[in-house]
Amino acid sequence: MAGRIRRSDVDEVRSRTDIAAVIGDQVALKPAGVGSLKGLCPFHDERSPSFTVRPAVGRYHCFGCGVDGDVISFLMELDHLSFADAVESLAARINFTLTYEDGQPQQDVANRVRLLEANRLAAEFFVGELATAAAAPGQQFLTERGFDQAAAAHFGVGWAPKSWDALLKHLRGKGFSDTELSTAGLVSSGDRGVYDRFRGRLVWPIRDLTGATVGFGARRLLEDDQGPKYLNTPETPIYHKSQVLYGLDLAKREIARGGRVVVVEGYTDVMACHLAGVPTAVATCGTAFGVEHIKVIRRILGDAAGSNGEVIFTFDPDAAGQKAAVRAFAEEQRFSARTFVAVGADGLDPNDLRVQRGDQAVLAMIETKRPMFEYMIRRVLDAHDLDSVEGRAGALREAAPIVADIRDSTVRPGYTRELARWLGMDLAEVERAVKRGHAGERRDADRRGADSREATRRDAEAAQQPTRPPASLRSLPDDPATRLEREALMMIVQVPHLVGGDLIRRSTEAGFHNATLAMVRDAVTSQLGALGGAGWLERLTAEVPEPIAPIVQELAFLPLPVRTAGEEQLARTAKATVASLVDRHLLRQKADLVRQLQRTEGAADAERFRALRQQLVVVEADRRTLRAV
Repeated sequence: MAGRIRRSDVDEVRSRTDIAAVIGDQVALKPAGVGSLKGLCPFHDERSPSFTVRPAVGRYHCFGCGVDGDVISFLMELDHLSFADAVESLAARINFTLTYEDGQPQQDVANRVRLLEANRLAAEFFVGELATAAAAPGQQFLTERGFDQAAAAHFGVGWAPKSWDALLKHLRGKGFSDTELSTAGLVSSGDRGVYDRFRGRLVWPIRDLTGATVGFGARRLLEDDQGPKYLNTPETPIYHKSQVLYGLDLAKREIARGGRVVVVEGYTDVMACHLAGVPTAVATCGTAFGVEHIKVIRRILGDAAGSNGEVIFTFDPDAAGQKAAVRAFAEEQRFSARTFVAVGADGLDPNDLRVQRGDQAVLAMIETKRPMFEYMIRRVLDAHDLDSVEGRAGALREAAPIVADIRDSTVRPGYTRELARWLGMDLAEVERAVKRGHAGERRDADRRGADSREATRRDAEAAQQPTRPPASLRSLPDDPATRLEREALMMIVQVPHLVGGDLIRRSTEAGFHNATLAMVRDAVTSQLGALGGAGWLERLTAEVPEPIAPIVQELAFLPLPVRTAGEEQLARTAKATVASLVDRHLLRQKADLVRQLQRTEGAADAERFRALRQQLVVVEADRRTLRAV
C-alpha cells in the first residue's frame, strides 16, 4: 500500500499539468474572452456552454451547475477516482516521479507502474494477433455473435495465440522479467518452465476506472483446450476480481449521468448492451456479484440519485442464473437506489437476444424490467403448487419475509395485497404473516444496521431543510458603484500580475459600496503577501465566509471586459479599472477635505487650514499619477 503523496509533489503536479489539455480531452473548448475557454459542462446536461476553464489560474467553473475545482478534482469527479489515483494519473501523464511520506512505497508504486505497462503491452499484442489467420476461431466467434471489427476494437478484444510462449517472448523483448510477468498474472510456471497463461483463446481486457488494463478474461474456443470455459487473470497487486466490473471504464459516465446501471452476466452481454443502446451495462469478472462491487457502483451512482437511482440485474433462467439472483437479492439492502430485474424474451441473455431479435429487443428487455421484490416473490410462488392448500401455505411462509423486508413502508402494503391476490388467500391472513416476518426481520436489521438507518434518516431530514441559494454576482445590484467594484475585483482575482502589487494594495484601502464585494476585498487584503502566487484563488476562497465562496469563483471565471486578447491591452485595461476604484476613493477624500476647508475659520485656524490645503495638494497629485497609469 502506497503512503501519502508529499504535499509538495501534489502542488508540483498541479502546477505542471495543462488543465486545458486534460479537460480538452473530454470537453470541446473554445476561446471565450481573455484567458478563458468555454464548453458544454461534462457534469450536467446543457445546450449552451457555461463550463469555463481558466488555464492561467488552473481552475474550472460551471455557471450552470456551480461545480468548480482544479485539474485533480476534475479527474476525481469525471472518472470517480480517489485523490491519490487522480494525482498518480496526472503524474504519469507528465512523466513526473512522485515521492511518498510513509514507509517505502516508492518501490511499490514503481512495481505497479511496471505491471500496468506489462498489461497494456499484452493487450496491444492480443489485439494485433486477432487480425492474423491463426485467430480464425476467435473471428468466427465474434461474427456469429454480431460483433464486427469496429466492435472488437472498441472493447479491445484480442486473441491469445496457441503458443507456449509467444507473449512471454514478446514482453521479454520489451524489457520485462519473468518475475514481473508472473506477478502480473500473464505467465505461469510448471515443470517445463515459464509459459503463457492464455493460449488459443479469445481475450477481453479488464480495465479499472481510469481505463488502465489490470487483467484479462479469456474464453475457450478450441476443442483440444481442456481448461475452464473462462480463464481470468489471478489475483495480483493490481487486479482484484471482487473490486472490478467489466465495461465500467466505458459505462461510468453514462451511469453517473443517468443514475442507472445494468448488471449483466458476461463480456459479450456487456458488448451487446452497449452496441444496442444500453451504455450503462457492466459485468463481474469470474466471480459472484458482491459487497465490493456494490461499493464501486454506489461510488459512481454517488447515491445522489437516491430513490430515483436504478440498478437493473439480468439473470439467465438456468440454475446458475437463479443462484446469482438470490445472491444479488441478499445484498439488495445495501443499495439506496431501487433494484430491478430484467428478463429477456424466452429467457435469452442480452447477446443472444440481440443476435436473434435485434437491438430493439435488448432495449425492450431493459425497459420492461420488474422490481427485484416482485421478481423474488414470483420466483418463490413458481416453486409451489398453488392449487393445493399445502402449496399455498408453504409459498406464504417463504414469501411473507420477502415482503416484510421491503424498506419502504408505503410500498410494503401494496405488495402484501399483491401477494394475497397471487396466492388467492384472505388479505388479513397474509397481513398477519407479513407482520410476523416484519418483526423478525426488524430485529435482525436493528442488530445489523441501526447506525446506517439513523444516518439515512438524518440525511433525509437534512434534505428536507430549506436551503439558501448560493451567493451570486447576478444577485448584486447593477448600479455604477457596484459595477466598478465588481470589475476591479475581477482584474485583481484573474490577472493580479498585470495590475501590480502597489495598485492592488491601494485598492484594498478603498471604501466599498457593496458589502458582499467588500468581504472579497478583505480577503485580498489578507493575502497581499501571496499575491498572484500558487494557489492564489484557493487562498482567496478560503478567506471569505463559505456563502461568499461562489462569488469568488464567479469573479475568477467571468470574461474580462476587454475587447482584444493582447496582454498589453489587457494590462492597460486592468490597471485603468483598478485605478478608477482608487481614484473614486481619492475623490471621496478630496470632497471631505474641501468640506473641512470650508468649515475652517481663517486666522484662528491658519495652521489647520495650511495642513488641509497640503493634504488636498497631495490627493490631487495622486490622482494625476493615477490617470497616467
